[in-house]
Amino acid sequence: MTIKPARRTEHVQEYYFSRKNRQLDAMNAERLAQGKDKIISLGIGAPDRMPPQPAIDKLCEVAGEPGSHVYQNYTGLPALREAFASWYSRYYGVTLDPVGEIQPLVGSKEGILLISLAYLNPGEKVLVPDPGYPTYITSARLADAEVVTYDLTEENGFLPDFDQLERMDLEGVKLMWTNYPNMPTGAAATPELYQRIVDFAMKHNILVVNDNPYSFILNPHPCSILAAEGAKECALELNSLSKAHNMSGWRIGMVAGAAEIVAQVLKVKSQMDSGMFKAMQMAGVEAIAQGDEWFTRLNAEYELRQIEAARIFDLLGVKYPAKSSGLFLWGRVSAENPLIAGLPDDGRTIGEKMSDTLLYRAGVFMTPGIVFGKNGKDYVRVSLCATVPVLKQAYAKIKEIL
Repeated sequence: MTIKPARRTEHVQEYYFSRKNRQLDAMNAERLAQGKDKIISLGIGAPDRMPPQPAIDKLCEVAGEPGSHVYQNYTGLPALREAFASWYSRYYGVTLDPVGEIQPLVGSKEGILLISLAYLNPGEKVLVPDPGYPTYITSARLADAEVVTYDLTEENGFLPDFDQLERMDLEGVKLMWTNYPNMPTGAAATPELYQRIVDFAMKHNILVVNDNPYSFILNPHPCSILAAEGAKECALELNSLSKAHNMSGWRIGMVAGAAEIVAQVLKVKSQMDSGMFKAMQMAGVEAIAQGDEWFTRLNAEYELRQIEAARIFDLLGVKYPAKSSGLFLWGRVSAENPLIAGLPDDGRTIGEKMSDTLLYRAGVFMTPGIVFGKNGKDYVRVSLCATVPVLKQAYAKIKEIL
C-alpha cells in the first residue's frame, strides 16, 4: 500500500542542516574507525556556552514544585510576558502591553510557520530576502503561498534596495520577511532602515515580520522594528533567548506586535500545543533579567572568535565585511582561488566547491552560501559557535592543505 503525502510537501525538503548533520555523523564514524580526528564543524549557529546560572537554578527549583507539570495557559505566564515587555522597554525603547501584544513561542522558528499559516492564503505572495533564512521560504510553501525573493547584495551592504522593490510587481504580496542583524551576512539594521521598511509596508499594505534573534550579538546598538513610527499597524517582530542567552535548546521565543495581529497567531498556535512547561517559563524570566554585564561578557568571547574566523578567511583569501554582527562571518570566494581554480565545472557553485574542498581535504566544514539563496552562490559562512582553540585547530588543518 502506498500512502501519498500532501502535495504541499512536494515543494519542501528536509532542513539542510538536518541532512548535513547526518552526513557529518557518518563521516565521523568512518574517520574514527580509521584513527582520524572528527570533522571540525563550523556550520550551524548553535551557541555552545552555558545559559545564565540563575535561569538553570530557577528551572530546577520550579520543576520540583507541585503543580508545575500541568498544562499551562496558551498565552504564557504573565510573569514571562511582563519580562519580555520590560526587556523591550529597556533595550529597544518599545512599549508593549504584556496582556495582548506579546505571545511566547516555542522558539521563534515556530513563529515563522505560525505567522505564515495565520496570514497567508493559497496563491498569495511573500517577499523573502535572498540570501536569507531558508525557513521563510519553506513556511510560505507549506502555506501554499508564492515566494517572491528580493535581493540583498554586497554592493548595497546586504540591505533592501527600495528602488528595486518599488520596481517589482507587488500585486498580491501580503507578507514580507526581514532579518537584522542579518543571517547569514551579518549586516546590522538602523532605526532609519526600519522606518523605511515600515513606510514601504504601509504604502503597499503588506504585513512585515522582522526576525530579530541576533540583535545583542556583536551589535552595540540593538534596535527593533517596533520602534519605528506606525510599526504596530503593519509589523510583527520575532525574538528569542536562543542566541542572546545561550538557550537554543530551551526553545523560548516570542512574537510581538499589535494585539489584534498577534491574536491571529494565537488562533493557530493554540491548535498545535498546550503551553510551555512552567519551569521553562520561569527560567526565561530569570534569563531576561540579566543586565548589561551579561551581554558584555558574551560579546567579549564572540569578539575573540570573530578574530579567529577572520584569520581563517584571510588564510583562504576569502573576502569578508569589515564589520559584522551576529553569530557568523560571511565571506566571498573568488573563482580564481587556488584551492578551487582547477576543479571541473560540475554544476557546483563556487561556495560549494570551497566548502567541499575544506570538508574532504582538511576535515573542516563551513556552510556554502547557496543554502541561503542564489545570491549566496559565491560565499561561505563560518559559525562563531566554536571555541577559540577549535577555530585555531581549524586554521592549522586548513594551512596543512594549502
